[in-house]
Amino acid sequence: MSSTLLDTQLEETQPTVETNTTGIVAGKRLLITGVLTESSIAFSVARLAQEQGADIVLTSPPRTVSLTRRIAARLPKPVEVLALDVTDDADLDSLDQRVGEHLEQVDGILHAIGFAPASALGGGFMTAPWADVATAMHVSTYSLVSLTRALAPSLAPNASVVGLDFDASVAWPSYDWMGVAKAALESASRYLAKELGPQGIRVNLVSAGPLRTMAARSIEGFSEFENVWDQRAPLGWDINDAEPTARAALALLSDWFPATTGEIVHVDGGVHAVGV
Repeated sequence: MSSTLLDTQLEETQPTVETNTTGIVAGKRLLITGVLTESSIAFSVARLAQEQGADIVLTSPPRTVSLTRRIAARLPKPVEVLALDVTDDADLDSLDQRVGEHLEQVDGILHAIGFAPASALGGGFMTAPWADVATAMHVSTYSLVSLTRALAPSLAPNASVVGLDFDASVAWPSYDWMGVAKAALESASRYLAKELGPQGIRVNLVSAGPLRTMAARSIEGFSEFENVWDQRAPLGWDINDAEPTARAALALLSDWFPATTGEIVHVDGGVHAVGV
């Protein structure tokens, strides 16, 4: 079956949903990155955002735009998908204008972007070349700042920027340079919060427990994370359920945390708070 035919079939089966005018993000206009599969945290955020009354636009790396569009067709309402390579200055320079064709302003950004070459994961900490480490840092860390800067002209005075994190306070098996990139992301979010606070713009992270996303499955030794959470999470942890993380992200994108910035909200079943 051709991708064009598949896209058409998905669009035809997309349900019609009335606009929710009383939801937690009713009337908000959100830019959401990172929708790749239905297991993506970003997909759950996008779905909940629409159900709670927001208008959204998605972005996707150019090589996966067609896949993101097919997955986006499973959302409650149709949505625009824009190509965005966060390492491409031309893409970033045109982003505000392109988003402006669909949203009058931007009330919130979900940064769900992370990537590290294979050499920088799965036990390659001591051998990964700088070029690959630099790629991991550029895509996974610096993009939080470059994405926010690109959309600065359209950001509402009370806008919220939310990034997805994985606890970087300790070293994890196999996570290697992605762990370092997440530690840098945590620091960058604090500096960004300091810079944007005078404009009323909040910047926070959601530190999720391990979930069986496509990105996670690409990490050699990911099963070790599952074992840790099975044994240590006081609230328990469902590795297949992204909704608790998505709810936290959506809450931070709403107006319900008006005086919270530079924060890391843990949605991990409580693992971060307990020892062995």
